[in-house]
Amino acid sequence: MCRKLKVRRQHIYNTRAESLTLWAEEFGITGIGIDISEDFCERARKKLAMRGLSDRIEIVCSPATDYVFEEGVFDAATCIGSTFVFGGYQQTIQTMKKAVRQNGRLGIGETHWLSNQVHPEYAQKQTTTHTEPELAQFTQNEGFELEYIIRSRRDDWDRYISDSWYGLLRWLEENPNHPDHEQVFKHFRTD
Repeated sequence: MCRKLKVRRQHIYNTRAESLTLWAEEFGITGIGIDISEDFCERARKKLAMRGLSDRIEIVCSPATDYVFEEGVFDAATCIGSTFVFGGYQQTIQTMKKAVRQNGRLGIGETHWLSNQVHPEYAQKQTTTHTEPELAQFTQNEGFELEYIIRSRRDDWDRYISDSWYGLLRWLEENPNHPDHEQVFKHFRTD
């Protein structure tokens, strides 16, 4: 039996509109995508226009922390791989839960330690990375229960991070004189 997802409005941070495009096509949602990158926003708008979804999905190019939303109007809010924008996982829940109606849903994509046996030097550099039990506790502390978990396989993660490196290298090649070039290069090397 196939059940259609009914979502009035979806609020998503950090997007090239991949998820919003899929959800609009598959489930008929309307929504707002927010990203700080002009390039990502432009690419998202073009994709939505090509697929005839511009009237259903709005792309806002702004720091997510600056976006002012009406509280309690969204059925769902997602933040996939960008909780650093709000200061971490728990702070992201605190922000996003204001956006959703009562009994609304949150979807958060978050890295986590596979074990609590992390080398101290590495753990000091990754202060916002937690274990799964810690993430579950933060979720409960904010009044939510975990309904569903999807864990990426190691090859999924390798593909994700490799695509990120590829994108960073392409940006560095295309923007050799950009004022942030050195900072982006240092981030790439550290990552």
